[in-house]
Amino acid sequence: MKLPQSVGEVLQEHVVLESESIDRMYLNVYVPQLQRIGGVVWYLRGHLGQRFASTVGVAPKTEQFVAAIEKFAKRHGVDVVSFKKDQRKDDVTREYLVKFEAKEGVVYIGRAQEKARVVRTERRRNAITGATYPWVVDGSAFVNYYYF
Repeated sequence: MKLPQSVGEVLQEHVVLESESIDRMYLNVYVPQLQRIGGVVWYLRGHLGQRFASTVGVAPKTEQFVAAIEKFAKRHGVDVVSFKKDQRKDDVTREYLVKFEAKEGVVYIGRAQEKARVVRTERRRNAITGATYPWVVDGSAFVNYYYF
């Protein structure tokens, strides 16, 4: 018997998600360990193998994710809509649903900047040596959310 080695392997080999919906569904991924600074530090050092914990190493993963979204949209002719401040997502969705003729598929991809709790790296300075070092802290920021 072989035990899974990573979350990715479990997802790739064992999880299938199929959903039928009249209108839409909401799917949020919640990883409890990554909701705490200690869990993020473990991910950065233990999983990514960083010598020092720094969230800078996560940026390429984000860039790859966004590039994959844009590639998908282009390949399938799906509009990417940047929501304006205070614009109702339901109103935009209703407009797209009226024009959508396929039996199933992605109607459009929405992008909105919304405030979120984040873990980020700040540079600190050793009071004795003057050397700088990264330090992982909690904070908040406006981040891009994608709606499919």
